[in-house]
Amino acid sequence: MLHSQEYVGLLIAVARRSLRHAVQERVAPLRLNPPQFWVLLAVAEMSGASLGEIARRQRIDAPAASRIVTALVRRGLVRLQLDPEDRRRSRLRLTRRGSDLVRRLRPIADDVRACVVSGMDSGEQAALRGLLRKVIDNLEGAQQGSLGSFERAPPAGRAAAVNARRR
Repeated sequence: MLHSQEYVGLLIAVARRSLRHAVQERVAPLRLNPPQFWVLLAVAEMSGASLGEIARRQRIDAPAASRIVTALVRRGLVRLQLDPEDRRRSRLRLTRRGSDLVRRLRPIADDVRACVVSGMDSGEQAALRGLLRKVIDNLEGAQQGSLGSFERAPPAGRAAAVNARRR
């Protein structure tokens, strides 16, 4: 049981895990994972968007978005269409199969979104959104070194090895 003295970061992490689990339970029978679920819905809502636009909307990095979209393309749910104005860019659209699946996914998304804010009035929801945006801004600022003593963690894994070779 969580109580008032717990760290905000811990509460956010627990909420994230709970949200991911709630989505996973509902979409696993459809052979989707939560990131694929949310990206597929974003493609439906932003038909014709570029990969970068989808990544920004979902707040994920471009390589992660690319892996997710590649999996959705392989499953025949999303198709890439060359942008006629910039042939270096592809536009994402649902296939007929993807559209059929999204019709089944929208009620799931609606249920999950409703569950997240259940018991909160519109003022509480707005306050929560504002506070979460502030947390995100604080952490993104910290990563850019704007918070003085709070610095980015040193690189791990492959990045650490590359940095060590450079020295």
